[in-house]
Amino acid sequence: MGTPLAIIGGGNMARAILTRARDRGLLDDGFIVADPNPERRKAFPNTVATAAQAIEWLFDQEPDPGTGRIMLAIKPQVLPEVARELAPLVATKNWGQTRPVISILAGATRRTIEAAFTDRVRVIRVMPNTPALVGRGMTAISPAANSTDDDLTFARSLFEAVGRVIKIDESQMDAFTAVGGSGPAYVFLLAQAMASAGEHAGLDPADALLTARETIAGAGLLLAESNDLPETLKHRVTSKGGTTAAALAVLEQANFTDLMQQAIFAARDRGAELARMAETE
Repeated sequence: MGTPLAIIGGGNMARAILTRARDRGLLDDGFIVADPNPERRKAFPNTVATAAQAIEWLFDQEPDPGTGRIMLAIKPQVLPEVARELAPLVATKNWGQTRPVISILAGATRRTIEAAFTDRVRVIRVMPNTPALVGRGMTAISPAANSTDDDLTFARSLFEAVGRVIKIDESQMDAFTAVGGSGPAYVFLLAQAMASAGEHAGLDPADALLTARETIAGAGLLLAESNDLPETLKHRVTSKGGTTAAALAVLEQANFTDLMQQAIFAARDRGAELARMAETE
């Protein structure tokens, strides 16, 4: 993949994606990272301080105007500032008619990004989650109607370097974010609760934490590598009248499944609300 790539934002997610993509041979040195933080820039081989400098580099590297790709890896609230900085460059012929932009901005709709760049972009909206940092991410991608097959193929391959990828309609993005994007926090809360309960049940604090940590990690791998449904795996651990059955009975009595559904719905609805707020700003 020799098409140059400019990444705006050099945080942990950008670093994880680029590192693993290079390891897989998806990227050579044909990319640049823009970040104002000099400490962050140290993590990358080719960097500049500003988004404008990165796009100017892209103009110099691409074979034809508009062929170079951009990935937005900044905080959503920084988008207006970046768009203002890039406006003079977007208005030039070097930008091309449209240009592929991959966005990992949480809550920023494709329409928000298109408007920021005066509709001269082909936006693929992407939502990865934090396990991408260890190569076990779950990512949803949603391409715009004007995205090309090459745009989609590149975006998919980039995020497959850090885990699994599904293609969804943008209308489903808030639901995915509620499950996949926010989901790691639910698991971490579970680990925190298990470790605390283990300590109160009599385990040494360090042993309780290690037990919770490794149990969740192992169960997650078992779930990921099995073709069986979660319900089937649950039943295999549960003996009638045994310890697991006693624990599950407490969770069921507390309507654990309904509570999780309420949490997912709350996250989904908040995502939609934030998107509406961003579009009206």
